[in-house]
Amino acid sequence: MSPEIAIQSPKDTERLAHANTMISPRFYTTDYDAMNRLDVSSVREQWDKMMAEYEGDNNHDHFQRTAEFASEIHDMPPALKQEFLDFLVSSLTSEFSGQILYNEIRKNVDNPDIKQLMTFMARDESRHAGFINQALRDYGLAVDLGALKKTKAYTYFKPKYIFYATYLSEKIGYARYITIYRQLERHPDKRFHPIFRWFERWCNDEFRHGESFALILRANPHLLSGMNKFWIRFFLLAVYATMYVRDHTRPQLHVAMGFEPTEYDYTVFTITTAIARQVFPISLDTDNPRFRAGFSRLLRHAEGINAAKAQGGIFGRLKQAGYTSLAAVTFARLYFMPVIKHELPAEIRMQPAW
Repeated sequence: MSPEIAIQSPKDTERLAHANTMISPRFYTTDYDAMNRLDVSSVREQWDKMMAEYEGDNNHDHFQRTAEFASEIHDMPPALKQEFLDFLVSSLTSEFSGQILYNEIRKNVDNPDIKQLMTFMARDESRHAGFINQALRDYGLAVDLGALKKTKAYTYFKPKYIFYATYLSEKIGYARYITIYRQLERHPDKRFHPIFRWFERWCNDEFRHGESFALILRANPHLLSGMNKFWIRFFLLAVYATMYVRDHTRPQLHVAMGFEPTEYDYTVFTITTAIARQVFPISLDTDNPRFRAGFSRLLRHAEGINAAKAQGGIFGRLKQAGYTSLAAVTFARLYFMPVIKHELPAEIRMQPAW
């Protein structure tokens, strides 16, 4: 598999940023009245410590390009460049999605705890998105974020879905970036673009954002029990499956960094699963051979869907429907596999120790 949209002009980056596929980042809206009613008083001490960390803003000067940045940008083989640009646009869209969501929540709530948190997180995501867009601008491919905000479709999510999905997005984002940073720290010859040197402190922002949602979830334990466990299971599987399929569309990107995509993904899953035990009472058994075989089937079905789309016509549409049905059945089988159950730790907060 390879990125569906060849990126050669600003129109291509705009098209890719606007795409709404099963694996592309989306923009969200939610129930602001429900957000306004959130109560974090049961975790007040840890909440206030975290707000002090945000106030300290230890990354306030991190997202500044050094004089050496431009000199470290080198030509890449065409296939690698396409996958790297796809990675940048996808990452930009994801970061900007968070910025918009957090800003909209901030503007529509009066709850001082939630308003303060969303202000800090929107600030961080704005820096991340701007830094990535600068990297795209080096290639003459910057995205018009103002236009993107106005024209990309929005998806409504209940607050609890926002919490599950965004917690996982922030924590898996940390795991992805720190895995890449550590690999390139060991093998600096494989650092083919300077942006990767920023990943260590960058991913600590993602980790802290996840900590914020962990505190919200633990302060509202009904979100982690009863029927909500089935939603937790769904979001765990959906986030992992999306990452697995998307990463296998960029094989050259991972090989250039010295990774095999499947190995990289399961390393990230292992880190994310270890972290998520702070808040979720269940974990996916990603080491189970049946689980891994299921993900391999999902990937084959996704490849079949893409090939059918490219074929077009009535036969292409029929094939696409068939592969989509196979993917749905495979996802359902994975969903009903046994999960690992565990007690939640008394101490909620974690440190980014990977």
